Amino acid sequence: MSTHPDPFEQGERAARDNIPAEANPYQDGSEQHALWASGHERMASAREAGESEGT
Repeated sequence: MSTHPDPFEQGERAARDNIPAEANPYQDGSEQHALWASGHERMASAREAGESEGT
Protein backbone atom coordinates (compact mmCIF):
# COMPACT_ATOMS: atom_id res chain seq x y z
CA MET A 1 0.00 0.00 0.00
CA SER A 2 1.43 3.35 -1.06
CA THR A 3 1.21 6.40 1.15
CA HIS A 4 1.80 8.71 -1.82
CA PRO A 5 -1.31 10.08 -3.51
CA ASP A 6 -1.92 8.91 -7.07
CA PRO A 7 -1.83 11.96 -9.38
CA PHE A 8 -4.25 10.28 -11.83
CA GLU A 9 -6.81 9.72 -9.07
CA GLN A 10 -6.25 13.24 -7.78
CA GLY A 11 -7.02 14.59 -11.26
CA GLU A 12 -10.19 12.54 -11.46
CA ARG A 13 -11.28 13.79 -8.05
CA ALA A 14 -10.54 17.38 -9.03
CA ALA A 15 -12.72 17.07 -12.13
CA ARG A 16 -15.56 15.57 -10.07
CA ASP A 17 -15.24 18.53 -7.70
CA ASN A 18 -15.37 20.97 -10.65
CA ILE A 19 -11.78 22.10 -10.10
CA PRO A 20 -10.41 23.44 -13.40
CA ALA A 21 -7.55 21.69 -15.19
CA GLU A 22 -5.45 24.83 -14.73
CA ALA A 23 -5.33 24.03 -11.00
CA ASN A 24 -2.98 21.08 -11.63
CA PRO A 25 -0.66 21.24 -8.59
CA TYR A 26 2.29 19.48 -10.23
CA GLN A 27 5.18 21.06 -12.10
CA ASP A 28 4.43 21.43 -15.79
CA GLY A 29 6.34 18.85 -17.78
CA SER A 30 6.59 16.34 -14.93
CA GLU A 31 5.18 12.83 -15.06
CA GLN A 32 2.85 13.67 -12.16
CA HIS A 33 1.51 16.71 -14.06
CA ALA A 34 0.73 14.51 -17.07
CA LEU A 35 -0.93 11.84 -14.92
CA TRP A 36 -3.05 14.42 -13.08
CA ALA A 37 -4.08 15.99 -16.39
CA SER A 38 -4.99 12.57 -17.81
CA GLY A 39 -7.17 11.75 -14.83
CA HIS A 40 -8.86 15.14 -15.01
CA GLU A 41 -9.48 14.80 -18.75
CA ARG A 42 -10.86 11.26 -18.37
CA MET A 43 -13.37 12.36 -15.75
CA ALA A 44 -14.28 15.60 -17.55
CA SER A 45 -14.86 13.72 -20.81
CA ALA A 46 -17.01 11.13 -19.09
CA ARG A 47 -19.06 13.87 -17.45
CA GLU A 48 -19.55 15.69 -20.77
CA ALA A 49 -20.60 12.46 -22.48
CA GLY A 50 -23.13 11.80 -19.74
CA GLU A 51 -24.54 15.30 -19.99
CA SER A 52 -24.96 15.08 -23.76
CA GLU A 53 -26.81 11.74 -23.44
CA GLY A 54 -29.27 13.29 -21.02
CA THR A 55 -30.37 15.96 -23.46
